[in-house]
Amino acid sequence: QVQLVESGGGLVQAGGSLRLSCAASGGTFSPATMGWFRQAPGKEREFVARIWRGGSGSQYYSDSVKGRFTTSRDNAKNTVYLQMSSLTTEDTAVYYCAAGTRLVTQEQRDYDYWGQGTRVTVSS
Repeated sequence: QVQLVESGGGLVQAGGSLRLSCAASGGTFSPATMGWFRQAPGKEREFVARIWRGGSGSQYYSDSVKGRFTTSRDNAKNTVYLQMSSLTTEDTAVYYCAAGTRLVTQEQRDYDYWGQGTRVTVSS
């Protein structure tokens, strides 16, 4: 059974930084794609970032976080990270980690496994 466990959420002031982590476990599972999504209060869940197994150079970001967020992964640990900086109140949301068994992009339906989410609150 594949499990994704996020950590690192919390309360931060606007302009601050946070790093989220997501560890994938479950046998020999090695996700081809690991992605981050978020759901703000009253809004639909949206794509944030994704990274393929190859790591560096395979990242893709939504326009709303490009230049402020960086995703990376440690394949040996089956862990993906989301470094968030210059946070604004608009970044307040529950952040979800997702894993795909194929090389996929930002479509939620293409991801096979999801974490339970970690809440990020940015105060003004």
